[in-house]
Amino acid sequence: MTQLIVPTLAIGSDHHQMPVLGFGTAASPPPEPLVLKQTVLDAIKLGYRHFDTSPRYQTEEPLGEALAEAVSLNLVKSRSELFVTSKLWCADAHGDLVVPAIQRSLKNLKLDYLDLYMIHWPVSSKPGKYKFPIEEDDFLPMDYEAVWSKMEECQRLGLAKCIGVSNFSCKKLQHILSIAKIPPCVNQVEMSPVWQQRKLRELCKSNDVVVTAYSVLGSRGAFWGTHKIMESDVLKEIAESKGKTVAQVSMRWAYEEGVSMVVKSFKKERLEENLKIFGWSLTEEETKRISKEIPQCRIVGGEVYISEKGPIKSLAEMWDGEI
Repeated sequence: MTQLIVPTLAIGSDHHQMPVLGFGTAASPPPEPLVLKQTVLDAIKLGYRHFDTSPRYQTEEPLGEALAEAVSLNLVKSRSELFVTSKLWCADAHGDLVVPAIQRSLKNLKLDYLDLYMIHWPVSSKPGKYKFPIEEDDFLPMDYEAVWSKMEECQRLGLAKCIGVSNFSCKKLQHILSIAKIPPCVNQVEMSPVWQQRKLRELCKSNDVVVTAYSVLGSRGAFWGTHKIMESDVLKEIAESKGKTVAQVSMRWAYEEGVSMVVKSFKKERLEENLKIFGWSLTEEETKRISKEIPQCRIVGGEVYISEKGPIKSLAEMWDGEI
């Protein structure tokens, strides 16, 4: 099996290296633990080093087992070759629960530290209630100051090398930046040729925040998904002319835009295909076509985090007009 070396991006003040292509573990329903474990081992053999999880995905434990096995089998020399991210779930997004939450994730993952720990969504829910979808009575306003200061404590304690946010609009990200002693170094958001996030990316770039794209292939799941990427005539034409797949063109575009990405696949041939986005490039004309000819549409609205009885009552409030 040929192993590829994935390029990295520097994040945070100490320039921690994050591989630009990550293996995502979010699926609905969650993957069978044994399937996930074997796929992670296959991915490591192919060259993947960046793995993304969350308590919400119910994949921390099998991912942790796979990573421990990879080290014991000498597929990697040590834990330090791996880049592992997890997230703070809404029910734990309360000042006093942040540190216990990361400690629980670390226990599940059998790790001493995370490379990156992120706030999963900009909303809190009743502590101790982990049911998903969250019941509409259970949403609470997030105390950004309290939560972020405890995220900073996770970094100071060495539980996370870097800290960040996920699904934060420009306005919400600016609020965190305004109160932070340690600024977030990543914002993981939906981004693809059909939702290019230009305004958010400009803000992130000017504040040294790296964007990590998810749904870069328009992933189809129980709560989100689209065929718009795979059925885009522009992307099909570019793929055909280059002898590449539409998925590869979409991912190459994201890479050339300077972002990292997390892509989910449990098929070995797809894992290999996803790695083949390096060593070639889009022409200026092709990049221009993707930028100008593809209609823009947010796919992941986050409707399941919106409630008439909660702090965020509409899509406009969730994304602060960025829809």
